[in-house]
Amino acid sequence: MMAFRRFGRICLLLVLALATLSPGLDARQQKKVTMEAAFATPPLTLTKPLPTVAGWQDDKSYLLSKKKEGGGAPSTMIVDARTGKELGEKEPVVRWDDFKSIVTESLAVAKPTVSDKANIRHLYSKDNDLFLLDTQKKEFRRLTRSASEEKNPTFSPDGRYVAFTRDNNLFSIDLDGGAEVQYTRDGSDVVYNGRAAWLYYEEIFGRPTRYQAYWWSPDSKRIAFYRFDETDVPMFPIYNSRGQHGTLERTRYPKAGDPNPKVRVGIVDLGSKQTVWAAYRDEDDQYFGTPFWTPDGGSLWVQWMNRGQDTLLVQSVDPATGSKKTVYRETQPTWVDWLDEIRFLKDGSGFVIKSDIDGWTHLYRYAMDGSLRNQITKGDWSVAGVELIDEARGLVYFSARKEASTRTDLYSVGLDGKSLKRLTFGAFTHAVRLSPGGSYFITTYSNVATPSKMALCSGDGKLIREIGDSYQKDLDGYDLAPITMITIPTADGYKLPAVLTVPAHLEPGKKYPVLVSVYGGPNSMGVADGWRLSMQNQGLATEGLVQISVDHRGSGHFGKKGVALLYRNLGKWEMNDYIETVKWLRAQPYVDSTKICITGGSYGGYVTCLALTEAAGWFTHGIANYSVTDWKLYDSHYTERYMDTPAENPEGYLAGSPVTYASRYKGMLRINHGSTDDNVHTQNSLQLVDTLENLNAHFEFMIYPNERHGWGPPKSDHLRMESMRFYYTYLFQKEFPAAIFSKPPQAGRERFH
Repeated sequence: MMAFRRFGRICLLLVLALATLSPGLDARQQKKVTMEAAFATPPLTLTKPLPTVAGWQDDKSYLLSKKKEGGGAPSTMIVDARTGKELGEKEPVVRWDDFKSIVTESLAVAKPTVSDKANIRHLYSKDNDLFLLDTQKKEFRRLTRSASEEKNPTFSPDGRYVAFTRDNNLFSIDLDGGAEVQYTRDGSDVVYNGRAAWLYYEEIFGRPTRYQAYWWSPDSKRIAFYRFDETDVPMFPIYNSRGQHGTLERTRYPKAGDPNPKVRVGIVDLGSKQTVWAAYRDEDDQYFGTPFWTPDGGSLWVQWMNRGQDTLLVQSVDPATGSKKTVYRETQPTWVDWLDEIRFLKDGSGFVIKSDIDGWTHLYRYAMDGSLRNQITKGDWSVAGVELIDEARGLVYFSARKEASTRTDLYSVGLDGKSLKRLTFGAFTHAVRLSPGGSYFITTYSNVATPSKMALCSGDGKLIREIGDSYQKDLDGYDLAPITMITIPTADGYKLPAVLTVPAHLEPGKKYPVLVSVYGGPNSMGVADGWRLSMQNQGLATEGLVQISVDHRGSGHFGKKGVALLYRNLGKWEMNDYIETVKWLRAQPYVDSTKICITGGSYGGYVTCLALTEAAGWFTHGIANYSVTDWKLYDSHYTERYMDTPAENPEGYLAGSPVTYASRYKGMLRINHGSTDDNVHTQNSLQLVDTLENLNAHFEFMIYPNERHGWGPPKSDHLRMESMRFYYTYLFQKEFPAAIFSKPPQAGRERFH
């Protein structure tokens, strides 16, 4: 405890020093960010926006979005990277007015649904049908006329075809000949061709794919697709209360230990219109990840994983025969993650992947036959992603958290693993956009003490010029609560990264309530050393709220070794480290240990429920949003990756459930959930609520009818208001200023998730 007290005194002195420093004005002359200002419409802003860089035109010039005088749609200017000179306005993808005379339908929107790579042919949708605008031929025509919706229409790489799914079958249309071809015919309410089962959409492919489960070959000759059969997957009913009688969504949702969708890997040849099935047995208990075509389209590389998720195979499938051979194998004692990409080298000599097989996420180069050529990066730090492989110069450009786990930088290294070089500068977090050939990059950079800036650098890291700075003098006119990066030591030697916001000018002897904001999922960092001036957080600080975000040992800051500690033990180490955080907070002379509130959503809601049950006494208040409360109730792929099945790990499931510790509950917990949440079912909160009610416990529960996993206005406005009411009632213990929250904000109205 002595170490905690000593560290606390040092931190307090630092905070007090920062709180009394002002870059321009005496603190007595500065304004405070009041709750009225923080939640005003429009909201208070103390920094100015950075220029909007829309990407790169080519290796020597970038695209800058500029507002037009007098309003209207912004223009996109082409800017010479080295000089900053505007070279002219970039032509829009399509000038709708130029084609009004040939458009025979009144389309609801002028924006294309999707365009081919050459931006010549554009698809539009209306009433679930597809229309084609060919800007080169000046032709507009209807492509489909069906009672069913054409989903995920996608141009072939050569722009000649459009593929889509309809009624869970796979189709294509030859845009030159106009013929529609149907490749599968067994689509149903449980069989989907080219359209993902929910489990794959949520956990493997990702929501941005919008359920698409087919992939064009680079030569436009074939389409690979997955066929899902969910006949054996249990149906979970989701009730929608709208209307007189309501409706029931019958969702196929495999919970931990349940049967998963059966998957077949098909490859359609557009010439023969025949499907070749890869040599996998669909009756096996297995998963398939996102596949990758080789650059010549001659082979489909399929990711395969066993149900236990400790072995990953990448197998090359012959499109003509369906035969397969393994080109990459990875096994770990806990779990293996999917490859998010395979970077094939243009010279055909091999490929580059990212893996955490050595305990940290690094880059590896393999020959095409799967033999390891060399590990490109190594060390006790993690690669975030590959930006560019310049084969001509033998360089890999990549982003990584090397200087500090809370900061991201750009680096280059030889394909042989030699000559590692940091290209970005300073103690900042950098978000980089590299030009297509690596000649330049634009970085947006900041830290908790420095407002975001934007700069242009040469490919070797030399600063060419500043492009923008969000700082403005208005910032000096406010007496802001200081925000600091700190580390919190644990009893067993970890130093947990955290961001701390403390009210300006702490009053000696006064105790302040604390809000701990968490997500807390495995390998999910929340703490970064970047500019984070939130007016709402500043308003809460003015009211006297200490705010902290902290990452536990399994968040990724400590490599796979730290993350792997969570294996079969979800909840254990998260709670251990959050309790260590509370111990540190209690050692600070300004903290009111009777008012330690925690809040989060999804996994953060799960952690919050644990904090008020298992860790009751450390945490006194909590707001839990759409929370998992028992891992047996969550989906198979996510849950079993960390916990194995309930049959294999009954003790872990029992120990990781807030329901198990409901009898320990004390304090005040607010539980919020959307009634039609298709991800974390409302069943989770209801089972915890049921247990707490049976224990005659006092808590709060708010249901958001017909809302999914996170929601937007107007319900998000209500959740925000009620969360603030909770803080005023239990943490500030003063009257809630309802008038401040009576009008919903007009800016920043993103979904609450």
